[in-house]
Amino acid sequence: MERAYIEDQTFERRAFSDKPLEKGDYECCSFSSCDFSEATLSEFRFIDCSFTACNLSNADLSKASFQEVEFRECKMLGLHFEHCNQLGLEFSFNNCQLNHASFYRVKLNRISFSNCQLQEVDFAEANLNGARFEECDLLNAIFDNTLLEKADFSTAVNYSMDPDNNYLRGARFSLPSVTGLLDKYNIEIL
Repeated sequence: MERAYIEDQTFERRAFSDKPLEKGDYECCSFSSCDFSEATLSEFRFIDCSFTACNLSNADLSKASFQEVEFRECKMLGLHFEHCNQLGLEFSFNNCQLNHASFYRVKLNRISFSNCQLQEVDFAEANLNGARFEECDLLNAIFDNTLLEKADFSTAVNYSMDPDNNYLRGARFSLPSVTGLLDKYNIEIL
């Protein structure tokens, strides 16, 4: 069966729970104010697409492919990015809610998170070398055996991670949030 190929299309204010998006390859498409919550995006391919003000919470991303995809002002709660097709995986997030998402063992060199809520996100064993966490809230995010070489946390808040259990060479931090690197010691900083 031949896959659908959709190029240069704009999708606005569509609820894909009512009428599912046709499975296929979407290139240079834009999705605005669309509802993908709990939708099945398994084996979809998105190339050079943008999602603006969309709800993708709890969508099934099994074997979905995202290449050069931008998410802006999206609600993306509980997504499992580790289930995505890892080949060519590349996206950026701006003003998004990604609480309870998982990037377990995902390789995302130089990924950019800007003004995002990343509360209770699982970054365990991920490769986030060169990642930027600009103005992000990382309350209770999990960093365990995570590669964070040259990652930028200088404007991020509420992060806590064990420097002995994560690779942090060249990572950037700033006061007062850098104290999150000392949380494991249960000490009081005045």
